[in-house]
Amino acid sequence: MDHTTILVAFGLTMLAGLSTGIGSLLAFFSKHTNTRFLSGALGLSAGVMIYISFMELIPESLALLGESLPERTATLYMLGSFFAGIGLIAIIDFLIPEDENPHEVHNVEDVDNKGGLKRTGALLAFAIAIHNFPEGLATFASALENMDIAIPIVVAIAIHNIPEGIAVSVPIYHATGNRKKAFWYSLLSGMSEPLGALVGFLFLFPFWTPVINALLLSFVSGIMVFISFDELLPGAEKYGHHHWGIGGVVLGMALMAVSLLMFM
Repeated sequence: MDHTTILVAFGLTMLAGLSTGIGSLLAFFSKHTNTRFLSGALGLSAGVMIYISFMELIPESLALLGESLPERTATLYMLGSFFAGIGLIAIIDFLIPEDENPHEVHNVEDVDNKGGLKRTGALLAFAIAIHNFPEGLATFASALENMDIAIPIVVAIAIHNIPEGIAVSVPIYHATGNRKKAFWYSLLSGMSEPLGALVGFLFLFPFWTPVINALLLSFVSGIMVFISFDELLPGAEKYGHHHWGIGGVVLGMALMAVSLLMFM
């Protein structure tokens, strides 16, 4: 890995985290959530993540492991790392109380009607920051491996961070009347993504080998698959536009298939 690749990977992770600020701005300038758009966008994000996980990252992980390990051992390592990624994000979800879990917030209007708005917003910001930490590692790792894969992942994570930005900024704004404070709370919650990338980089880089790289790819796949099935697809459904969500999934997979074919 050269320095340019590492810096670009950090930059892409930063962009994904900054999208919580976009959600904050959307909340300020629209009275109602565009639920059709969000259903389709969340579905598209899920389609991109699922397709990349099963069609690109896992096969690449298995191929890299197969270069230095027997086939059966390589498969076991890949599966163990994949389910470890699922386990990490599932534990984070389990430890965050339901009322403060960003997965449980569906739209602007739901948040706006809650009591204790400032506390709600602060807790949501903290919960989302914890949740975004492993996502930052996922974005960073994909960028180190293959930029053609990393950019769609960045877009997908950025899209799914937008509703989280809304969830943080709305209660704080309505509690304080301060748009600037609400915006910064929202933006800072997304900055845990580049922090996750930095911590992962500092911890793993001294030991970096093809096997570590392969295990990280399957670990990232587990994180993205869990996010897709636990957050993105249920979110698309709960916004009330089933066919927009499913259409987004299919479109996301199709776009990834076409874009990857173009670069083969």
